[in-house]
Amino acid sequence: MSDPDHRRKARPTMDLDLLIGRLEVTADKPDSKEPGLGSPVSPLMGQIPEGSASSSTTSSSGSSVTGKSTLSVKKPSDSGDSLKKPTDSGDSESVCTKRQVTGNILCSPDSRRNPVKAAATGLVVGQIPATGNVLPSGNIVPSGKVQPSSGKLQNLRGSRSDVLGSGTGNYGHGSVVRGGRAGGGGETMAGASGHINNVEEVKRKGNEEYRKGNMERALVHYERAIAMAPENAACHGNRAAALAGLGRVWEAVRECEEALRIDPTYLRVHQRLASLHLRLGQVENAWKHLCLAGNPPDSNELRRIQTVERHVNQCADARKVGDWKSALREGDAAIAAGAESCPQLFACRAEALLMLHRPEEADAALSSVQNFELSSTSLSLTKFFGMNGNSYLFFVRSQVDMTLGRFDQAVSAIERASQIDPRSSEIAAMANRARNVVRVRAKGNDLFNMGKFIEACVAYGEGLECDPSNPLLYCNRAACRAKLGQWERAIEDCNQALRFRPKYTKAILRRATYNGELEKWAEAVRDYEILRKELPGDSSVAEALFHAQVALKKSRGEDVHNMKFGGEVEAVSGREQFRAAISLPGVSVVHFKASSNYQCEQISPFVDALCERYPFVNFLKVDINESPAVANAENVRIVPTFKIYKNGCRVKEMICPTEQVLEYSVRHYSL
Repeated sequence: MSDPDHRRKARPTMDLDLLIGRLEVTADKPDSKEPGLGSPVSPLMGQIPEGSASSSTTSSSGSSVTGKSTLSVKKPSDSGDSLKKPTDSGDSESVCTKRQVTGNILCSPDSRRNPVKAAATGLVVGQIPATGNVLPSGNIVPSGKVQPSSGKLQNLRGSRSDVLGSGTGNYGHGSVVRGGRAGGGGETMAGASGHINNVEEVKRKGNEEYRKGNMERALVHYERAIAMAPENAACHGNRAAALAGLGRVWEAVRECEEALRIDPTYLRVHQRLASLHLRLGQVENAWKHLCLAGNPPDSNELRRIQTVERHVNQCADARKVGDWKSALREGDAAIAAGAESCPQLFACRAEALLMLHRPEEADAALSSVQNFELSSTSLSLTKFFGMNGNSYLFFVRSQVDMTLGRFDQAVSAIERASQIDPRSSEIAAMANRARNVVRVRAKGNDLFNMGKFIEACVAYGEGLECDPSNPLLYCNRAACRAKLGQWERAIEDCNQALRFRPKYTKAILRRATYNGELEKWAEAVRDYEILRKELPGDSSVAEALFHAQVALKKSRGEDVHNMKFGGEVEAVSGREQFRAAISLPGVSVVHFKASSNYQCEQISPFVDALCERYPFVNFLKVDINESPAVANAENVRIVPTFKIYKNGCRVKEMICPTEQVLEYSVRHYSL
């Protein structure tokens, strides 16, 4: 190499700005530039492997200098681990894992004509030498050029924001960064090397919280990093990972889309989007991003997508032919296989349950759909079962509301579905059906209130022609027929209502009443016992059950003169009184107590409440100090003790039970 004096003589004077603008470093990926750790005079600077840089040729005139150095840069890791395969973990997104650094002098005609433009795009000045720690031959001003006067230098500094680069370009060989961006990752390098370090520090803290499972805290750090570097694709990818960990899947999808807007070749984000779309049941989108995430695709993810796709297709086929059991099974299998955040599959589950006459369970299944967010605009045209994905949710919601008698909500839901997908024939038919049912139901109610029961029956019948599986219309028509004394036909309508909604308590109560009118006491008792399980605190149901039981026993010729309904807890003082009381038909609950015992005093008010809550149960109390003979005969030594008798036979004994255990036992043996 020529000494500096020889180069000064051979090279013509060249303007500093032109020389600076002719130099550039290009990065192969638009991610944030990773800061280097030192300068060529620092002992911390890592040695470049021998042979990693190609030779360069410099003409004596300085008119052209060509050369290229390829430097493999290992990504700084917060934990010191080696670079890992892209996953959904919260590890810091690699800005780039292998960077090609090219130091071409006079690299293009544009740089010759407009050196300021070339420098403003974030080009780093300097040619990377092939050796390691080499002393500088001129820090900023190239060797051989006379430094400008202090005034000129001051003007230079005032007009430009030139700083020494903090990257891996060798410090001192002209590593000057013009006041733009370097590396395309959105990190401002000019005068902001500390800013980059701050972003990396914030990301590192976010990664630490992510690894600990503190997604909320990790999200806060990632959002701070985005605020500092909004055009950094890695920051958006990290935020997407935290959102996915919190179950905010649609937000995670949008964040990944933003990362891909910045860097369309970001492979790790494509892989993450494939996983997110799979969770949402968006099989086609999952396929697309999986193919872009790498070649060949990840085998595990590929298998998951294939499994979900198979179950979704089989679910659609079963729904098309009305095989609702298979549709329910396949939809649940798709959810279990990975589509656990797909609202359409949960809506399909609700629809299948509704068609299997389990509307309450269908309503519960739809409650989970309310926790999901509607599809983003980019996915709003995705089809499920031949209709728009969002409109399908409202379509099912309308069906469930109609069955449960929430007609106004049903009409509102189907109208929203029509607005989203006005071309769906299935939605249009459902909308017409809902409007007709609401109209004729209102007409029937008005006629019933006016006492026109025959006309009301006709109106409800018109509604059933539109919706032949609506339990509320059957139940209302049963009430009309009961007013007309048509008990048998009224019971038939109740049976139809319960066929489509087996837990419809109003229909069960009406059928029990109508069976009582026909003196079908066994059927009436059966219905009232069902209602007691569904409505344990309803005293009117309890009293109706008691009277039906009395009537049934009487019809069988049993003694019923001592049976009574309700009352207070009866005090028992003698053995004969005790034996007579527990021998009464039905259930008797005996509370053995002592007035001086604290636990007995604590639970006594609850026993009084149970007496009111279960009026058909006979409640007794025995003070063991006042009636020792009864206590000795029943072998009671500890209080409070409860014994339950049924038709004179002891069926249960409890010592110091909790209130919950006591009530459960009373309810169990009284049914």
